[in-house]
Amino acid sequence: MIHNIIFDFGDIFINLDKQATIEGLKKLGLTEWNEDLNQLNMQFEKGEIPKQDFLFGIQKHIPNASLNDILEAWSAILLDFPLNRLEFLQKLSRNYRLFLLSNTDSIHIDTFEQETGVSFYSDFYQCFEKVYFSFEMGMRKPDAEIFNYIVQKHDLSIKNTLFVDDKKENTDAALALGFHVWNLKVGQEDVINLFEKEIL
Repeated sequence: MIHNIIFDFGDIFINLDKQATIEGLKKLGLTEWNEDLNQLNMQFEKGEIPKQDFLFGIQKHIPNASLNDILEAWSAILLDFPLNRLEFLQKLSRNYRLFLLSNTDSIHIDTFEQETGVSFYSDFYQCFEKVYFSFEMGMRKPDAEIFNYIVQKHDLSIKNTLFVDDKKENTDAALALGFHVWNLKVGQEDVINLFEKEIL
């Protein structure tokens, strides 16, 4: 019996266009997304470096681009947040303990909040007992420590907890710890059809 559900954010509730950021950076002169940028992104997602250092880090690879241009390209990943997903979540929150767990950074969350407005994002956050962003925690999925932290903090029973994420490496990590999981296939499945999965 599932009593608790931990949800990812991107491509579960808010739609993403990951290619839009890559294309945006290429237009600014980036030749390729490399390991240096990958490490920079992971540091930023764990809150190990501030926003300015992150933007300057990207600018080293595209020196002719302004920080504002880089910021715009970085935020291009964020698309729409369908209202029916929020409505589904609000109904779900009446019967389950819900948590949000997202690998994300301060730029993307600031952008999301600015674009959707206080009323919408407040309604969204209120569906959850607690909202967890990697950049505030200093941890990120798929590391076991981030799952264990939430379990211990909220006294959750893993065998009664479902974890929903679009990245297989994350659901695999949760499955190995004993969680029930749904590796949602973006473009083929929608979180609002959760009850059709016969997991709950």
